[in-house]
Amino acid sequence: MDDIYAIIPVTKFKNAKTRLSPFLSEDEREKLLKVMLQDVTDTLKKYVDKIVLISRDEEVLKYAESLNLVTILEDDNSNLNKALKQAMKYCKGKARKIIIVPSDIPLIGKTNIAMLIEASKSLDFIIVPSKGGGTNMIIMKPLAIHTRFEGFSYEEHVKVAEKKNLNPQVHDSFFMALDVNTTEDLGEIMIHGKNTHTRKYLKELKVNVEPYRGSERLKVTRS
Repeated sequence: MDDIYAIIPVTKFKNAKTRLSPFLSEDEREKLLKVMLQDVTDTLKKYVDKIVLISRDEEVLKYAESLNLVTILEDDNSNLNKALKQAMKYCKGKARKIIIVPSDIPLIGKTNIAMLIEASKSLDFIIVPSKGGGTNMIIMKPLAIHTRFEGFSYEEHVKVAEKKNLNPQVHDSFFMALDVNTTEDLGEIMIHGKNTHTRKYLKELKVNVEPYRGSERLKVTRS
């Protein structure tokens, strides 16, 4: 492998993913975040030299250590983009390229990560959009741009990369675009997430999915 590090920022486990309540309890949502992170890291470990997780939450950092990840305590008075800058500074001089990904894309293993990493050897900037105009992966040199996560970050990242003459390349992936925030997202995991920790956990919670012709495409229930 050509020194390539993955960076995963995580805020906290407790009282997160509130859009999934009351479908999932707080404890269930916390466990969901852990198994999704496990799916992401299990995939990335096959392709990168190190995985760096940055957080200000001690519980998150402790769990990351149990997964044998490099952990960085996020600076005080930080935000997501400042945390990523801090993590990229750690990687600069160690890694040729970095991959920035969120912790809640459990279908990442269904995407051809090896192909993206191979492409990154000759491309300066690869970006994968998420649903709703966000960004679910960037591959670039450490600190090649100042990230613009939050809001419609996909267009913002493309604009910044263009201004830096990085010739941004877009990889459109249904599986990587799916960051989990709603019950319908859970239904997509049940359909497409074979052999993932996340689907296994949702089955333990007796989550069911069926086609639906209402306002949502999927009807997601618990038995």
